[in-house]
Amino acid sequence: MVHLAESLTFSGRKVVAAWASLPFPAHRGRSLPEILCSHLPAVPWALLSPCGEQNISGCFAQSVVLRGIPKENPISCPGNPPASPLHTCGSSEEALQGYLDALFPGVLSTSHLLEQPCPTRPPYPQFFSRLLTSQGFLLDRPPRYSSPAVESIPVLAALQSAPVLHQLLSGLSKDLQKLKVRRWPSFFTAGVEEEEFHEALEELRTLAQCYKTGFDESEDEADSD
Repeated sequence: MVHLAESLTFSGRKVVAAWASLPFPAHRGRSLPEILCSHLPAVPWALLSPCGEQNISGCFAQSVVLRGIPKENPISCPGNPPASPLHTCGSSEEALQGYLDALFPGVLSTSHLLEQPCPTRPPYPQFFSRLLTSQGFLLDRPPRYSSPAVESIPVLAALQSAPVLHQLLSGLSKDLQKLKVRRWPSFFTAGVEEEEFHEALEELRTLAQCYKTGFDESEDEADSD
């Protein structure tokens, strides 16, 4: 974890955002390149961190884990031309890394592929769609009879050092700036000095700027106020 944190939090950045696709939408019997190509040009995950905006693309660095997809699926059919560059990869691990490199060019991306799915047996809530098999794979149409309980699901998860964190950190800084510590004696009884509070607030502003990618004059003026 120490090495992972160091690889994601360079250039003064200290915070990462969490993303997940739970379950990861995949049809049983398809190869990993086929599954990944069906999710272009965007990764089918949702932002878990409270950053507000969801449709933010791009990041500075990321670590991605895909679990629950069998590795033994064929990469390509012999005798047929490859359907995509991902179908030319020699392994499922290479296909996942190639998928990330294509979506996030120039970004430091590390990936891990694990065959073990995420278990969802009781007391895990059964709030899944009827289009899922008991192993969490997608069906083309709902079953005619009652769906079996979902016992496991494939999951795609990621930690990203991304510009979306600028909104979270700058918003937190603005909220804390409104706080008048002199009106709260509990701050001082807890050992917090007013000077230390303002130093921490300035460090938070600086940290937020580390995630900014474009120059927004109006926002900078608001921060200076």
